[in-house]
Amino acid sequence: MSFARASSFPPSDADAASVSFDGLGLAPELLKAVVDSGYTVPTPIQARAIPLALAGKDIMGGAQTGTGKTAAFALPILQRLLPLASSSPSPARHPVRALILAPTRELALQVFGAVKTYAKYTPLRAMCAFGGVDIKPQTAELKSGVEILVATPGRLLDHVEQKSVHFNAVQTLVLDEADRMLDMGFIPDIRRILNLLPAQRQSLLFSATFSDEIKRLADVILKMPVLLEVARRNQVSETILHRVYSVAEHDKRALLIHLLKSGEITQTIVFTRTRQGCSRLARELQRAGIGADAIHGDKTQHERIRTLDAFKSGQIAALVATDVAARGLDIEELPYVINYELPHVPEDYIHRIGRTGRAGRQGKAISLVAAHEADYLRDIEKLLKKPVERILLPDFELETNSAAGQGRGRAARRPVAVAAEPSRGVRPERARSERLIAPDGFDFSKPYEPRGDLSPASADAPPAPYRRPKKPIAALLGGLGRKPET
Repeated sequence: MSFARASSFPPSDADAASVSFDGLGLAPELLKAVVDSGYTVPTPIQARAIPLALAGKDIMGGAQTGTGKTAAFALPILQRLLPLASSSPSPARHPVRALILAPTRELALQVFGAVKTYAKYTPLRAMCAFGGVDIKPQTAELKSGVEILVATPGRLLDHVEQKSVHFNAVQTLVLDEADRMLDMGFIPDIRRILNLLPAQRQSLLFSATFSDEIKRLADVILKMPVLLEVARRNQVSETILHRVYSVAEHDKRALLIHLLKSGEITQTIVFTRTRQGCSRLARELQRAGIGADAIHGDKTQHERIRTLDAFKSGQIAALVATDVAARGLDIEELPYVINYELPHVPEDYIHRIGRTGRAGRQGKAISLVAAHEADYLRDIEKLLKKPVERILLPDFELETNSAAGQGRGRAARRPVAVAAEPSRGVRPERARSERLIAPDGFDFSKPYEPRGDLSPASADAPPAPYRRPKKPIAALLGGLGRKPET
């Protein structure tokens, strides 16, 4: 697909700062809602996307969360639907005219909240459809008529099967966080939905990254789109300070509790890799007297909303989350993000820490890194193109090759058995396997130094994805008296 790149229209990033909402051609009732929200100057993505969307152009927008992209598509949608708005209670006068798809319940609710905020002085109706809750109230609301529908793909297809929603009047389609849609396996659902929509429509696609898969998806959805990029791919905010605490795996929980009780961290999201680990860590923090709760895919929608509200209101100091919360959560002035476990994919690190350091504010990203996570840390530093500051605490010192077998550091001195420490909650068989030695040539106490793979010629090249080396089958079966199967 060939993309048209916007030049003088809409304004470039350099000129966007001089644009006001008054100059974007928005209706008075929308401008009033914008002012009520406390905004006076549009962000770069808003200043560039709104005029194009008002002109009916298809857009492929490269923008991460926190850039104001929700208003960049919500305001022009409302503007274009205003002439068709009706105060009549007849459902026939309120067909679905704009469909906004989001990958997660949290992001869908966030987008819906923004649409309701900007539409409050108009007669336009909007609703949000997502899974995990009773479908009957949503069905009743759809049958009463709504012009703007925000939905997750799975629940939307549920309504399609129940024949409670029709798309023959849809004029605008928005795919928000398209890369996340891809990661979560929603593309087959998206294609099913596309087949139900009118061929003549406006389509807007927003993504934090432009992978080959996203470009192929755009080729199906968009017609002669304008490409807008307001942030470099995988760009990290310069206002975020990165720190690594080198720690033995079985000391991570104690170190996290130590940090949370130090008084410096007032509120934080703590990221884990698995749902089970997420719930377990939240319970352990609660037992330690820390206000904490978990959010992940196994939680019901009511539980997730209640937990998020408690966190936003300050009742919870530590929100323990899986990567389901890495996208779409809009929490103002979050000072810290903690990676209890490093993600396997370095790009997920960028999405996680994007919850802090937003809108020019200072933020801190802390990672607790054990020896077996050394390769993941290398990949992250390659993506950041700079070393991350190492911090060693005497009571949580990590075994390295130089210290192994010499009794250096608390991890080296501690006995392996945990029978005398039942409160630690660590299985003995797991503890025996966690006397970890850092890989050869990697010392956690020293900043990462590139080994020729970050030369100026290759600095801009995306890092190769990390693949954990596999042992030969013969080695795995060695000593068991079996031969490898062919």
